[in-house]
Amino acid sequence: MRDSFGRQIDYLRLSLTERCTLRCTYCRVDEGYCPKSRELSAEELILLAQAAVELGITRIRLTGGEPLLRKDLMQIVSGIAALPGLKDLSMTTNAQMLAEMAPGLKAAGLMRLNVSMDTLKPDLFEKLTGGSLQKVFDGLQVAMSAGFDPIKINVVLMRGVNDNEIDDFIDLTAKQNIDVRFIEYMPIGNGTGSDLLRLNNQEIIAARPWLKPIPPRLHGQPSTDYTYEGAQGRVGFISPISHRFCVDCNRIRIMSDGYLRTCLGKDSEVSLNEALAEGKDALKRVISEAIYEKPERHCFDHESLEKRNMSRIGG
Repeated sequence: MRDSFGRQIDYLRLSLTERCTLRCTYCRVDEGYCPKSRELSAEELILLAQAAVELGITRIRLTGGEPLLRKDLMQIVSGIAALPGLKDLSMTTNAQMLAEMAPGLKAAGLMRLNVSMDTLKPDLFEKLTGGSLQKVFDGLQVAMSAGFDPIKINVVLMRGVNDNEIDDFIDLTAKQNIDVRFIEYMPIGNGTGSDLLRLNNQEIIAARPWLKPIPPRLHGQPSTDYTYEGAQGRVGFISPISHRFCVDCNRIRIMSDGYLRTCLGKDSEVSLNEALAEGKDALKRVISEAIYEKPERHCFDHESLEKRNMSRIGG
């Protein structure tokens, strides 16, 4: 599928739930721990994925909220993993429940994992998220033993909060095949004051000349990747504010209540619920029409999407 600007759209982020076990400060403002609107069933999610794959989607990432909260998760994973034409199935998780579930996820067909972890300090982790850093470490260990390789760690950088840990995170890539990716703080949900919290990734890279750029692992990925002498893993920088990557954007998002967003940096969305009731052909028509209308660029540089928290727009 191509949009009106000629971009090949082959990547779907599919949110399974808005619920979460954590309450991260930049994600879930004033929502409480587990808000719940209507969630698509396992059968509906698999049908959506099937329609998308038949339209040319080759990579799907399962997101949330926290996808591990779905009691039917193994059914969802195995159903999507079996779709002909799908080349990559991954998941983003906070890893609070990963130690118990990683082997089953691998057996069900999940290929890759991204783990959200914004600090290596237990006390700060609890302050920022309400969760346990030890559970993250336990989950990472079990996931690596189960065969997930590499595992990516996502770090949202915040000035004066965790920016003194940048080199500690980079050190994680030295002796194990872990990729660490630093993400610029985005003006979503808790957008007020985001400029004060945001660090410019380009300045971080410039201050570390020993980091050497390398080609991306996957086409269309938003991160620019680096390595250094002796490293087993990679260091990536996702920079939607300082280094706009819209020209290469290859993704769409579908939320857990059946709404499609073609751009994280816009408030517009398209309901797929009527098409879901009609069947796969109707879904394919609505999705392809929405993709063709995908905007040329996001608007993070001149507005913040404060009406919705990150948990509400598919991670």
